[in-house]
Amino acid sequence: MASSRPSSTVQQATKTKAPDDLVAPVVKKPHIYYGSLEEKERERLAKGESGLLGKEGLKAGIEAGNINITSGEVFEIEEHISERQAEVLAEFERRKRARQINVSTDDSEVKACLRALGEPITLFGEGPAERRERLRNILSVVGTDALKKTKKDDEKSKKSKEEYQQTWYHEGPNSLKVARLWIANYSLPRAMKRLEEARLHKEIPETTRTSQMQELHKSLRSLNNFCSQIGDDRPISYCHFSPDSKMLATACWSGLCKLWSVPDCNLLHTLRGHNTNVGAIVFHPKSTVSLDQKDVNLASCAADGSVKLWSLDSDEPVADIEGHTVRVARVTWHPSGRFLGTTCYDRSWRLWDLEAQEEILHQEGHSMGVYDIAFHQDGSLAGTGGLDAFGRVWDLRTGRCIMFLEGHLKEIYGINFSPNGYHIATGSGDNTCKVWDLRQRRCVYTIPAHQNLVTGVKFEPIHGNFLLTGAYDNTAKIWTHPGWSPLKTLAGHEGKVMGLDISSDGQLIATCSYDRTFKLWMAE
Repeated sequence: MASSRPSSTVQQATKTKAPDDLVAPVVKKPHIYYGSLEEKERERLAKGESGLLGKEGLKAGIEAGNINITSGEVFEIEEHISERQAEVLAEFERRKRARQINVSTDDSEVKACLRALGEPITLFGEGPAERRERLRNILSVVGTDALKKTKKDDEKSKKSKEEYQQTWYHEGPNSLKVARLWIANYSLPRAMKRLEEARLHKEIPETTRTSQMQELHKSLRSLNNFCSQIGDDRPISYCHFSPDSKMLATACWSGLCKLWSVPDCNLLHTLRGHNTNVGAIVFHPKSTVSLDQKDVNLASCAADGSVKLWSLDSDEPVADIEGHTVRVARVTWHPSGRFLGTTCYDRSWRLWDLEAQEEILHQEGHSMGVYDIAFHQDGSLAGTGGLDAFGRVWDLRTGRCIMFLEGHLKEIYGINFSPNGYHIATGSGDNTCKVWDLRQRRCVYTIPAHQNLVTGVKFEPIHGNFLLTGAYDNTAKIWTHPGWSPLKTLAGHEGKVMGLDISSDGQLIATCSYDRTFKLWMAE
């Protein structure tokens, strides 16, 4: 029957297997044939073929296109499967680690951890639970040690910042030690005298003090310009009264310094020596009082870093102070007259001992150029104002910064101590004048003084009963002390007010301006 034939042919085909010496391997996969194979089998046996896949059959299959032999490119299925398995296993292990990681339930801590890892602290539409899960997944990839490492780095950076902010000291010369002791011996008796005068002033009846103050305010309100003089062809940057109030020194951008008689404003001397803008010129504290005209009576500074000393009997400088390489903004005498302070745009200020004829202190502390300097009436302290908007009060007897004046929004262009010993005024590019209290170590009042940057501040030199400010709004203003209320506006300049001063007897006020003039003001 037809059903028995295929089985017999299959049995015969299996019996006639290819010998071992054939190159091609025997296909183990069984083949299913449909229909009778009897005739084909007889033909194959007649030809003497010993196997289904002999050499000739292989060649015939290749020629017929039924067998494809490639150039050796192989697709490793097992390796591909093993890579996929490794990825799945790694993901499985990651999820296992993620389940074991403990993450804080505090959302702020989660955000802090994400920020430390450099990841966004929140995604759009993400809630606290999703954010927590995202942190857990990130930690499962980078490891929990990454968070510890970032915390350690933060602690190191904080420590380095703290170390950077710490005050450091280095050994100074012996001349500095001698100067500090000398300043201490000079300032302590003056401080005792000032305190004694304050006690005596306090014993005056309140009504008497009030009436005296009212009289002073009345005279200040009657201040008028009684002299105006063209000082030079270029703007006048600074003015300063002599200790006997009979001369006024002016500094100009032309490089000239001039001495004028007061109150008639006649030119007495023209000091020639600077080649560029002169920043300041100041009288020695004992000049015109007990100092000889041949001695050093004045000091000046300029934008090229030069500092010159002058006498009253010569138009040429007596000496040059060398050491500055960049702009020197201000120069000021110590109350004793022995020391000279200079401020420089190299972020430092310096103290010069004119008796020893050397620089004894090169003090840093500001992050930008230092513009103005003032000395306490006792001679114990120095105040500096910088272009970094900060002021500093230095104890000259120890070298320490005893007070940091922080509050101005822009550069400090003027600083001055009150004769009462505890008030400091600073004028700034933020159009305000701040009053600081040394006892409380804070700002006690901010005066919205002007409509443009404040160039200078000055207390009345005897009792500090009023405060004078000048600014780039072309005016100078007088303020009560205490109270800090406006008393008088000195208007008259056509340009910016660049400098101001009050005579030592408190009777005269001088202002100098960008309009090349200086003016004297006196009460009627």
